Amino acid sequence: MNVVVLCSGGMDSVVALHWARREHTVVAVASFDYGAKHNHQEIPFAAEHALSLGVRHEVIRLDFVDRLFASHLLKSGGTIPEGHYESENMKQTVVPFRNAIMLSIACGFAESVGAEGLVIAAHGGDHAIYPDCREDFMHAMSEAMRLGTYAGVKLLRPFIAMSKNDIAATGAKLNVNFARTWSCYKGEAIHCGKCGTCVERREAFALAGVNDPTEYKARDALPQKPAAS
Repeated sequence: MNVVVLCSGGMDSVVALHWARREHTVVAVASFDYGAKHNHQEIPFAAEHALSLGVRHEVIRLDFVDRLFASHLLKSGGTIPEGHYESENMKQTVVPFRNAIMLSIACGFAESVGAEGLVIAAHGGDHAIYPDCREDFMHAMSEAMRLGTYAGVKLLRPFIAMSKNDIAATGAKLNVNFARTWSCYKGEAIHCGKCGTCVERREAFALAGVNDPTEYKARDALPQKPAAS
């Protein structure tokens, strides 16, 4: 199947790109620059992996998101919270309806370049905090894409039931260079080691038994997962 892959440059989406390259024909890679504090750090990695695979890479700019939306993840927002990625304060990093907006645009792009599928790396670890990463949403979006395109574009979500450590293990099998991926939401010179995405990244490598090549500013003890309410 000809597919377009959504790739931010983070470890999940980079693994998804390499997975898609193995399973399908990747006709393009799409990254979104929507004003997140870390876009400037991660998008170059998406471009690098696309180039290494000889695949077209497009950066789609959504300047209005940073201007109009409320989220600490955005340059216009507050400080990036620290702690476990399932903690309540991580909801501050949610960008309202982000995946719906990106998937809608990417779906139109996919049909325009002759792709029948669109790959997204949403996974089980996202479900606690991000409502537009859950399977109920993804299923509904998949139906909208299928019904709203002549090509019946399919939304492929290979990691939706997987954990982050499963993705790390999958990436290791695919020989993904994780040193050339970015996770930290703060977007500084190196990974902070303390924000939710850094904690999730560190935990994933540890649980998967995969070497973590990341340079972190801090390697404090990982915070405990919050008790279920």
